Amino acid sequence: MSEELVGNCLVAQSGGPTTVINASVAGVVSEALNNPCIEEVYGGINGVLGILKEELIDLAEESQQNIRGLRFTPASALGTCRFKLKREQDYERILEVFEAHNIRYFFYCGGNDSQDTADKISKLAQKKNYELRVIGVPKTIDNDLVTTDHCPGYGSVVKYICTVIRECALDHEAMGQHDLVSIMEVMGRNAGWIAAGATLAKGKDNAKDAPHIILLPEVPFSKDKFIEDVRDVLKKNKYCLVVVGEGLLDKDGNYVANSTSSQDAFGHQQLGGVGDFLASLVEQNLAVKARSSKLGIGQRAAAQCSSQTDNDEAFMAGGAAVKAAVAGETDKMVILVRSEGENYECETSLAPLSEIANGVKEIPADWISEDGISMTAKFIKYCQPLIQGEVEVPYDNGVPAYVRLSKRRVRKVLDSHDFE
Repeated sequence: MSEELVGNCLVAQSGGPTTVINASVAGVVSEALNNPCIEEVYGGINGVLGILKEELIDLAEESQQNIRGLRFTPASALGTCRFKLKREQDYERILEVFEAHNIRYFFYCGGNDSQDTADKISKLAQKKNYELRVIGVPKTIDNDLVTTDHCPGYGSVVKYICTVIRECALDHEAMGQHDLVSIMEVMGRNAGWIAAGATLAKGKDNAKDAPHIILLPEVPFSKDKFIEDVRDVLKKNKYCLVVVGEGLLDKDGNYVANSTSSQDAFGHQQLGGVGDFLASLVEQNLAVKARSSKLGIGQRAAAQCSSQTDNDEAFMAGGAAVKAAVAGETDKMVILVRSEGENYECETSLAPLSEIANGVKEIPADWISEDGISMTAKFIKYCQPLIQGEVEVPYDNGVPAYVRLSKRRVRKVLDSHDFE
């Protein structure tokens, strides 16, 4: 048992939101309030960007109704950012803010870039002999964090996409006469987990049910093969529904399509347009109608389609982060571990932040069928448990009643900071 560390805790969110990232914050807050060694529970506004500005809120002052409401509220209730800390003085500023507010526990909810940031902050604290415990809380709909079995946020986005596919499939079946091709573009930069999850929309009549074609970044794209696959589906079905990940690559490892040359703060190219590209390809080569739809941020914001399993595990991960830090752990991220039995069970463990930072977990090759456009039973067994259960979202006058934090600000004590 490590020596008790008394001080305040800070939780922040980073990167693209999910429908369950707030459940993780609720888990952190709920567990932190139960630990006497944690005196104050703060939230950082807009991730590290808000910490640089010393913009903190007092989460202990929030009503219990608001904290409970985070369990069914999408987006990032604390605000988020894609701001990359590049300068040594920025990291030092973070530590200065921590010292000024006696932050001894830092919990960062985010993906691989966020865990890299958390790791660097922790390493600087150790270098400066400032006692700080840093635990990452996993978050990403992309499901591409290494070491963890899966990521909070993934099950819910798959559940939403499968819902949309089943609804669109009924529409297309009514409209199609072996002449309708529908392209659905989903998120997923470097790995095809989201697109692959669409296979769960299939029913027992697997051969005829949508999606008929799934295109993944893990499988090099061939124009000729794609046209032949579409032609083959239309021979057997009234329509063809294709699901494609935005990060689809050709045989040379280049993105098949991107709508812009801009990059985010972490150097990631902004993707988009692969659905339109495929629709044009179909119309140029086949005498059929082709429609393209891009689900966009609806994928990560559709709380009405959240998975209860996903929500519960996100909350569990937040609470586990606090328990680990209080027990003396640091420089770790909470990971989800699946049981070996036939019945699905999940528990938490820890992995070093340095192992997670900037890594990418791709879909195993034997989870992709030999045809390159469908998934094997191994993937289905992996993914199916993650979408189970429905989150009960309250409604007010016919629309969802989500919560907004009151965000009572913590008084600033430092001078302003110049940052890029």
